[in-house]
Amino acid sequence: MRPTLFLAAALTLASPALPALAEGAAAAEAASAPAAAQSLPAITVVEVAPRRLSDRIIASGLIAAVEEVQVAPLVEGQPLDRLLADVGDMVAEGQVLAVLSRTTLELQRSEVAASLAAARSAIAQAEAQLVEAETAAAEAGRAVERTARLRQSGTVPQATWDTVQANATAANARVTVARQGLEAARAQLALAQARLENVDLMLSRTEVKAPVAGKIVARNARIGAIATAAGQPMFVIVRDAALELRADVAETDIQRLAPGQKARLRAVGMAGTLEGTVRLVEPAIDPVTRLGRARIAVDPAGGPAGELRTGMFVEAEILAAEREALAVPVTAIGSSPEGSSVMRVRDGVVERVAVTTGIRDGGLVEITSGLAAGDRVVLKAGAFVRAGDRINPVLAPAPGN
Repeated sequence: MRPTLFLAAALTLASPALPALAEGAAAAEAASAPAAAQSLPAITVVEVAPRRLSDRIIASGLIAAVEEVQVAPLVEGQPLDRLLADVGDMVAEGQVLAVLSRTTLELQRSEVAASLAAARSAIAQAEAQLVEAETAAAEAGRAVERTARLRQSGTVPQATWDTVQANATAANARVTVARQGLEAARAQLALAQARLENVDLMLSRTEVKAPVAGKIVARNARIGAIATAAGQPMFVIVRDAALELRADVAETDIQRLAPGQKARLRAVGMAGTLEGTVRLVEPAIDPVTRLGRARIAVDPAGGPAGELRTGMFVEAEILAAEREALAVPVTAIGSSPEGSSVMRVRDGVVERVAVTTGIRDGGLVEITSGLAAGDRVVLKAGAFVRAGDRINPVLAPAPGN
């Protein structure tokens, strides 16, 4: 048989099987596409969304008085007779805390009162002497006038005229002396009155009074001790019983603090927490410890403030800022010499994006630039993915859910 006939016969026999082979190839290609998608690595991603973030600074320190007022005696050298207040007492402004002896001062007052009476008597005598001198001077003046008229007629000798003039001059001099004596007596009276007022003032100061309202935290006064302002104060009062936490703050955090910020205080052994407010941020940094200091006033109405004692160690959580902002988990942030970045996923392709971060609240970090709401980023920046990789993104639950 000729070769041409064999070829025609083979083609005739194979022609019914060609459609079946084409259909098998198409089915193989369709099955390979899902297999390729399933072979991509599954990477957990999280969606960028706005959240309520709080910037909190942790600090600790000791409780101290906002202002301590030292009470010292205003009268020196008097023994202490009575004590009317003790440590821990709440006192009002002007309340008597202690009483000094009055015996010596009362004797001084009697002496000054006698001096005052003597000064008044001296004034009376000086006034009488002045009246007498003025009367004598007036009479001497009239004698001069009469003698002058007689002298004009030539009936008065020169010696008489000289005597009359001398008498008038002496009388006027006695008036001047009497007036000066009266002024001296009045000065003695004023001095005696001033001494009496001083003694009365010292007598009133034998009652040691509280200059301000508050709580007594120290008492050095002892019955029988001689009062003096040169030694230790008799009492120490915390004005209005106001306490504050003098908290040590890291140098990196001190710049974020400002007066008026709220704080929550906790102390060992204290039930519950206390509310406080940053009262002052000291301007200096300790050159040795590199710590700054914030003074946090304790709100007595915010909790069991009566449990606080000066010298207690207390921890504070200061709310430095609170706002609504875009945030991602802290694990999504990568760090490099160029700065912070995240791995953003778009259409299954990974790309590195530089971001600027803000406050950190627990496991979340604020994103101030670089991302938009709805973006998806790789949950763990340390995952083995690189920019340009194709992945199968798996959306993780939102943080906090």
